[in-house]
Amino acid sequence: MCPTLCHRGSSSATEHMHARTLFSDIDNINVVLYVAQGKAILQSHQLVDELNSIEAIVLPPFVCIAIRPRPGVWEYVRVNVYELNVDHLSVAEYLQFREELVEGQSNGSYVLELDFEPFNATFPRPTRSSSIGNGVQFLNRHLSSIMFRNKESLMPLLDFLRAHKHDGHGMMLNDRIQTIPKLQSALVRVEEYLSKLPPETSYSEFEYELQGMGFERGWGDSAQRVSEMVHLLLEILQAPDPSTLETFLGRIPMVFNVVIVSPHGYFGQANVLGLPDTGGQYDSALVHFEIVYILDQVRAMENEMLLRIQKQGLDVIPKILIVTRLIPDAKGTTCNQRLERISGTEHTSILRVPFRTENGILKKWISRFDVWPYLETFAEDASNEIAAELQGVPDLIIGNYSDGNLVATLLSYKLGITQCNIAHALEKTKYPDSDIYWKKHEDKYHFSSQFTADLIAMNNADFIITSTYQEIAGSHNNVGQYESHTAFTLPGLYRVVHGIDVFDPKFNIVSPGADMAIYFPYFEKEKRLTALHGSIEELLYGTEQNAEHVGFLSDQSKPIIFSMARLDRVKNLTGLVECYGKSAKLRELVNLVVVGGYIDVNKSRDREEVQEIEKMHGLIDKYNLKGQFRWITAQMNRARNGELYRYIADTRGAFVQPAFYEAFGLTVVESMTCGLPTFATCNGGPAEIIEHGVSGFHIDPYHPDQMAELLIDFFKKCHNELSLWDKISGGGLKRIYERYTWKIYSERLLTLAGVYGFWKYVSKLERRETRRYLEMFYILKFRDLVKNIPLAVDDQH
Repeated sequence: MCPTLCHRGSSSATEHMHARTLFSDIDNINVVLYVAQGKAILQSHQLVDELNSIEAIVLPPFVCIAIRPRPGVWEYVRVNVYELNVDHLSVAEYLQFREELVEGQSNGSYVLELDFEPFNATFPRPTRSSSIGNGVQFLNRHLSSIMFRNKESLMPLLDFLRAHKHDGHGMMLNDRIQTIPKLQSALVRVEEYLSKLPPETSYSEFEYELQGMGFERGWGDSAQRVSEMVHLLLEILQAPDPSTLETFLGRIPMVFNVVIVSPHGYFGQANVLGLPDTGGQYDSALVHFEIVYILDQVRAMENEMLLRIQKQGLDVIPKILIVTRLIPDAKGTTCNQRLERISGTEHTSILRVPFRTENGILKKWISRFDVWPYLETFAEDASNEIAAELQGVPDLIIGNYSDGNLVATLLSYKLGITQCNIAHALEKTKYPDSDIYWKKHEDKYHFSSQFTADLIAMNNADFIITSTYQEIAGSHNNVGQYESHTAFTLPGLYRVVHGIDVFDPKFNIVSPGADMAIYFPYFEKEKRLTALHGSIEELLYGTEQNAEHVGFLSDQSKPIIFSMARLDRVKNLTGLVECYGKSAKLRELVNLVVVGGYIDVNKSRDREEVQEIEKMHGLIDKYNLKGQFRWITAQMNRARNGELYRYIADTRGAFVQPAFYEAFGLTVVESMTCGLPTFATCNGGPAEIIEHGVSGFHIDPYHPDQMAELLIDFFKKCHNELSLWDKISGGGLKRIYERYTWKIYSERLLTLAGVYGFWKYVSKLERRETRRYLEMFYILKFRDLVKNIPLAVDDQH
């Protein structure tokens, strides 16, 4: 990858000549850089890697270079292209050079700098890039080492257990136990007492005896489960170790009421996808993914909470509230209803709260980029509505996207509850240079408010979960979404010297799964939706050409390679079609079916989709694909899509995800969960989901000829070696069951809530300074920024 070059605009021929000097002297610059690093023997791949890690700012006679030797680690140098000497730069000095690209040297010496590093100086952090995203493991080691020092270091754990209450009722320990020695002796007595009881003895049969020894409900529902918890705590008191501590904290009854925040857009269970056109397919896809994610998430969480509460021996009824915006102009959806029960759950509801100003309630939908002036009042109103529904305070709040994370921050700050953030997508990485050129985008996107909100929320969160490693720290050649917030500048506004540290133990990778009621293996015949097979056969093999599908498959005996995505340049469906069209051998072996976008160009309002529609029609004609290729418009029925994956599996076909970049890869998880062998991009999340050659295959969309050869090789081998298809199919299912299910997700999330809830309790004094800093930044900067965003006005009828 070539260096990223940022030039200050100039009409001077001399400065253009200086800019070109970089290319003529690049070898000399590298030599100077290598000499500055000291003695070393550099292999050829190291020389290439140095170039791959560079962003260069050309401000003649200087070239300022950002070097990223590995994910999360940055160094900055300045090279004089005439004298060929190198000076190391601080972060602030490098950012100042970036600012000069926009503002020249008029920005002055005094610029507001945001720096969170001093607040974390006393807390150790992992240093290996491979440790990023495993924050809870590091935190458990840190907590264990603190507890191991002496008995006094265990007092916070005792205080935490004694302070544990729900609805005013004490849990875990009562006032009979005041010291660590008393706790230790009481645990020994309980362990001895329980050893004499049958393991299945109900807690109610020995509750009175344990109460007399200082123990309350919450340890378990049977003698066996209470014994397990007692044994874990004795192990911690004797010699704390990370695994035992995590298991114990994860089993403590801490989470009964959960609030999930997602303010923007039409959030509902039906008729909301595609409403409204929010500026492009990316926006619709983001909203679609977020809604599906949250609905699947809450169903899994409720099941896990009910199971845990039962095992803890409690009779508490959990509640989950999805807090979103109430939109009076609901466009035929339920988004104007205050409360809506989530189907498939017993204790989970959508709670809608309107956007309100001094002029009253806003009735119409507004873009997620315009919500910032409404969120503080929304958080206040939501706090009152949540209290009314829960009759108390939630135990955990989970924010979604930038606006939900900011509201979660405000509620967490006010209520003192554990906060989890889920970004889904951070806009800063979607729009290149949207920080340095923020003023160009401000009228439409209000990035100054959004990036400020992101910084506040991610630094206030107790823990952050992501779907992939790359979301946090990228890869060797690509900067991660969170990593891009480490250091950046909004010229004329403020400079972020240390924004977020991707090595922070608050980061944890917790990948979602697919809804297994919808997506299940093709061989589970009793669950198959055979009633849909007629419509699916017509969809795949019909010959009618209309606005819903074009092309047809002449030879129905051939396997189908299948792809389903939105129709845009990044998803690269047209790239897959061209790859197929060019390969006579691949066309001989398999049929191709793609699902995505509109077929009628007049139906699309998205400029990029229009280009891809026209390109697709051109490819069909250019390669004469009719008879081997079928193009179907986007399908929104998830149940039928699940059966579609399985029907393709019946043909012994495969799923291909050819995107140039994919943040996570939900369709990859869906297809693998259905047992369909999967080929997916090596750029982004699928590279982590699939083990190449074991549970699927990585493809490089930038090398379509190699992609075609890989597909040809697979299907030729499957023809000669019938077990290969089953082997890859089974390998994909094994991978899913090990890593990518909602059950694993919910178990992990609730365990994290326990560990970080304890950490929040023991570190509350240490975090007070950070919260004060954030409070000042919010009041003095964020509030001023949102004042510049015009308030929406409802249409007059």
